[in-house]
Amino acid sequence: MPSPSSAHWLSLVGSIWLQTINGPNSDFPVYSSQLKDLKHISQVQLNFLAFASDAGKLFGWFSGVAALYLPLWLVAFVGAAFGLVGYGIQYLFLDSAGLRYWHLFLLTSLAGNGICWINTVCYLLCIRNFGSSSRVAVSLATSYLGLSAKVYTSLADSIPGLANSKAKAYLLLNAVVPMLVTVLVAPSLRVVDLKSAASTDAAFLVMFAITLATGACAVVGSIGSTSNGLSSREHMISLSVLLATPVLIPLVLRIRESMNKIRETKRENRIHDLGTDETTIVAIDIPSSLDVESSSKDDGDSKPREEVGGLRLLRKLDFWLYFFSYMFSGTLGLVFLNNLGQIAESRRLAQTSTLVSLSSSFGFFGRLLPSFLDYYSAKSGYSISRTGSMATLMAPMAGAFFLLLNPGDFFLYLSTAVIGTCTGAITSVAVSATSELFGTENFGVNHNVVVSNIPVGSLCFGYFAAYLYQRGAAGSNSCIGAACYQETFLLWGAMCAVGTMLCAVLYARSRSFAGRLPAALVRRIPTCLANLVGGNSRAPPEVSEI
Repeated sequence: MPSPSSAHWLSLVGSIWLQTINGPNSDFPVYSSQLKDLKHISQVQLNFLAFASDAGKLFGWFSGVAALYLPLWLVAFVGAAFGLVGYGIQYLFLDSAGLRYWHLFLLTSLAGNGICWINTVCYLLCIRNFGSSSRVAVSLATSYLGLSAKVYTSLADSIPGLANSKAKAYLLLNAVVPMLVTVLVAPSLRVVDLKSAASTDAAFLVMFAITLATGACAVVGSIGSTSNGLSSREHMISLSVLLATPVLIPLVLRIRESMNKIRETKRENRIHDLGTDETTIVAIDIPSSLDVESSSKDDGDSKPREEVGGLRLLRKLDFWLYFFSYMFSGTLGLVFLNNLGQIAESRRLAQTSTLVSLSSSFGFFGRLLPSFLDYYSAKSGYSISRTGSMATLMAPMAGAFFLLLNPGDFFLYLSTAVIGTCTGAITSVAVSATSELFGTENFGVNHNVVVSNIPVGSLCFGYFAAYLYQRGAAGSNSCIGAACYQETFLLWGAMCAVGTMLCAVLYARSRSFAGRLPAALVRRIPTCLANLVGGNSRAPPEVSEI
């Protein structure tokens, strides 16, 4: 099978950088309390603003349709432009009485829809540019989305002049940073045919090492900022260096490709000088039937029974099992993370940004975990079921919600780390699960239909939490004490347990999509090759290269 070349890896680096800054809504908990006081809104209204960002995903399927007809770099620019307008207008007029609540809602929804456009570009680049390694590439790229909150909080703390108004500082960063990064990576956002024959296993291993170092730096920065007075600026510089390091991989591959071309040119000249009568080059054209079998052997993705798209998707029982199991797990985790600011305030935690940074850092490792499993399972000839992975991740997440019933700060930090990890892993696995269940032909539209569960769940679960919070406030604007969210955590834990059962049923129905490759297929390939060279596995004397 052809391997990814420097151009493919450059597109992955572009996707990684886009994913790193494509979670501007993840920093909402940090400035939500200040926004509530500044605009004089209730907890229920604040919850609707958190929902507004997710509501933009209801129209995320537009990005999938656009990707069928527009260049991917242009699709990314549309997403960045939506964010620039949505957050930029809020930044400019936040102090003005003319910026009403419904303006904030619509602008936040627009920015939230822009996230879908950039996500679609990153997913399609990884799937189309990495062939049998697409699962690993998708997991690697999406893992960096978990760092978004950490990156934005570090930028806000390290850039002078942004600390005066927390809400305006984050709105400015949310508006400008995605557009700047999109302009930077636009030339790399293109689909490249797989032609290189050189293995890039070493490149994946180096990428894993860089990614682990980046995640470790994020965790140390999250904990160290309060425990040992670690400078925000020093931490931001070290994080920036690690985020820039992946670009060395396509650079090294490019140098290697250039050296290979030079060696090939010298070799061709030497063969020409010796004379074509002394050396015979035999090229074997493998029949298309064998190509299909070989590609299916090398393809790390398990094949769906059929390609499903359009309205047929909504008529599938597997779709609804998938939809609700995702909503009762990954979406529930996102709702919890959206409410971290108010949860921390109710428990009188001074550093809300530390808790948000911690959830972001562990979410990063959660998103990275599937890429390790995919890489090493592919080496052993197995393809791990995505639905089975999701069901496995939901169980500890349900337990973490019940742990939150304990009022101790330790359990809050522990549960936040567990929920952040599981939420990140589920959202990463879900990208490949969509193609596993319904095929890759209509992936851009299908996955955006699936993630429409996020605004639905955000509205239902978030409103319930806000209603109980407001009731506990007893007429005040703030609720203090562990009881403010006790009933909420109890319900969320029960719903996550239900999601675990639904996903287990989905796994039982779809487990035939993944597993060990048939032994008959593996035996058949060398037999066919032997027949192609005349019934003898040894090449004839006159063949110098096959």
